[in-house]
Amino acid sequence: MTWFYLILAGLLEVVWAYTMKRSEGFSRLVPSIITLVAMLGSFGLLAYSMKTLPLGTAYTIWTGIGAIGAFIVGIVILGEPLTMARVLAALLIVGGLVLMKLSTP
Repeated sequence: MTWFYLILAGLLEVVWAYTMKRSEGFSRLVPSIITLVAMLGSFGLLAYSMKTLPLGTAYTIWTGIGAIGAFIVGIVILGEPLTMARVLAALLIVGGLVLMKLSTP
């Protein structure tokens, strides 16, 4: 269950990153509230995961899911550019996540 909670924490990180963008500097109420609630949930689940997983593994996986998720949301929802350099960077992040998972006892 620890890995499930960590993945959920990473997905909530994507939610709060997206809604933070939509909050326009916390000047819009609903996206601001969603951002704060998602942050609390994300940090709480990350903290719970760290009770079992090593710090380096938990934090790396959490930030990696957030980075890749934000990358995908940026392209699909926000219309950000999809370039070969950005795709290569994303693939390197995914490779790092896979290696981190495989190297964790």
